[in-house]
Amino acid sequence: MENMRKRLTFLFVLLIIGQSLFAQQKLPVIKARSKIVDIRDGANFKKAIWTINSDLKPDVYQTNSRAVTFYTDIDSISFKVKLNHKYDFIILLNGKDSAYTQIVCVPSYLDILKKASKYNLNDKREITKFTYKPMNDSDLVVMRTEFKLDSIVGTGNEVSQILSLMHWVHNTFPHDGSKEIPAYTSVSDLMRRCIQDHGTFHCGALAWVLNDCYLALGWKSRHVICLPKDSTDFDCHSIISVYSKTMNKWLWIDPTNDAYVMNEKGELLSIAEVRERLVNDKPLILNPEANWNHRSSVTKEDYLYNYMAKNLYAIQCYVTGGGESKSNLLLPVEYKGIIPRTRENKPQCTNNPNLFWAKPE
Repeated sequence: MENMRKRLTFLFVLLIIGQSLFAQQKLPVIKARSKIVDIRDGANFKKAIWTINSDLKPDVYQTNSRAVTFYTDIDSISFKVKLNHKYDFIILLNGKDSAYTQIVCVPSYLDILKKASKYNLNDKREITKFTYKPMNDSDLVVMRTEFKLDSIVGTGNEVSQILSLMHWVHNTFPHDGSKEIPAYTSVSDLMRRCIQDHGTFHCGALAWVLNDCYLALGWKSRHVICLPKDSTDFDCHSIISVYSKTMNKWLWIDPTNDAYVMNEKGELLSIAEVRERLVNDKPLILNPEANWNHRSSVTKEDYLYNYMAKNLYAIQCYVTGGGESKSNLLLPVEYKGIIPRTRENKPQCTNNPNLFWAKPE
């Protein structure tokens, strides 16, 4: 009798455990007739952004928002999400195909940048000295005369001239990041070929061109490559850092997006200042005419708080203005080693932004 009682107790415990496990595995279900799904990710509504796939188990959607809603053509489901948590559900397509779907909340690019905010002003490692092509460089002289750069910048103040040159490069050379540029013998030759053949440039070529245009008119300028932390992410962005004598600092200039960045007073900012303001949640203003190929506007939220927050983790500059040989690399203290995609040209690394962004001599 005692053995029977123990056996019944054991079976009862197994039953309770089984019911508990089943309850844990029972996932919410939404129905769909179409494979196309809309998603509201935080404040952003993404039309037709998701395709139901029952082969993946689970099919993972990553977010850094705190609220996500999936909308099928006939149903919806919402989650309030927390960082580093997972949320599972099933989309039942046409009453038969179960698509196991998972929402994962991961750190945003801005979160990653904030975590990497710390530099080391006491880092005394030597980096390669920055130098700049002189105005009398033969190719710079050709550029200045052939493309009438003096007329392009006009007779306004220094900042207006700097911006006028950026606008001209942006308007003259369309951007296409998916195509390689043609073979060329000099930057002026590259410009000439693009105009004649109605070609396009990737962001690196746009930076090369604008950098040499600034040098041709006597400004100290650097081609800057803004890099992400993720070693598998090969989407970086090239912009310009040009030194303004009247403002006594470097300025953020992006010919791809016809973009510059200001503080709440309307003063133009440097790359270092933009990064610091992103990290510390200080106000940033993007110029209202910022655009991509005059086809779409560039918004502050997407450009600064997403795309450039990703690409301001590490910053690389070629040490010869207008050249592409040796380079210096500014890294946050948390990153040990060299960003993988920069290994080919073996940059000199530093954690000291004051050394990296020193005024030109």
